[in-house]
Amino acid sequence: MNSRSIRQLVPAFEVTEGAGVSVHRSIGTPALRNLDPFLMLDHFSSDNPDEYIAGFPDHPHRGFITFTYMLDGHMEHRDSMGNRGDLKAGGVQWMKAASGVIHSEMPQQTNGLMRGFQLWINLPAREKMSAPAYQEFSAAAIPEVALDGARVRVLAGELNGTRGVIDDPSTDVRYLDVTLVADARFTLPLDDTHNAFVYVFEGSAQLAGEDLATHTLAVLGAGDTVDIQAGAAGARFVLVAGRPIGEPVVQYGPFVMNTRTEIEQAFADYQAGRLVQARATLTGR
Repeated sequence: MNSRSIRQLVPAFEVTEGAGVSVHRSIGTPALRNLDPFLMLDHFSSDNPDEYIAGFPDHPHRGFITFTYMLDGHMEHRDSMGNRGDLKAGGVQWMKAASGVIHSEMPQQTNGLMRGFQLWINLPAREKMSAPAYQEFSAAAIPEVALDGARVRVLAGELNGTRGVIDDPSTDVRYLDVTLVADARFTLPLDDTHNAFVYVFEGSAQLAGEDLATHTLAVLGAGDTVDIQAGAAGARFVLVAGRPIGEPVVQYGPFVMNTRTEIEQAFADYQAGRLVQARATLTGR
């Protein structure tokens, strides 16, 4: 086995999104524009309602998938397809915007901690103008795997024969939320053709002898195994991997296509009220 090392460390930095919500972004920054097939990773975390209460009012998307994982708090989703999601702590939401969706994500709490991640996943050219789709699952539906010193929530992909609730066939995404007790080690085989990253958001850990700082994304290098050891206070992190698409990425704001002409068409469609073309399918529980 060839253990993966750290290819790049990307500290998350604060940006303002929606109606003034502060998020910490790592993928989708000048330091890391994208990590095929991943386009953006935002980590939001605040117990100050002034920093999140305005939420994310109606906004459009085309050409990619949003994958939202709520750690703490309560967010309501509404979209142009008629879906209404109720994303609470521990729940996940997968929205394939594809040909076009207009949606909102609004906090349903006036105090307390609001914390989670939103990951943008690219779609291959053949899927960009397909019909939207939507999956949402509550915390109770997410399978957990107990290992020696570790508890792993399997959001997408597979771990030791346990499959996550989200299925992303285009990129075969694996998305794990891993909690390690003090000094515990977590070892996982990874497809050596897939790009992968680790983002520690509690405690501390080491990978291949290098420290994984909190709120710093670690892009993993080549190899077929990842080996992470928690520090003295334990660790909690997300580990995400996916099959690269290998196509041109042209992004402008909420639209991600393959050419500039397609981006211009997306803007024209949105301005003319043509962005939403097909009704989404809904799955989840």
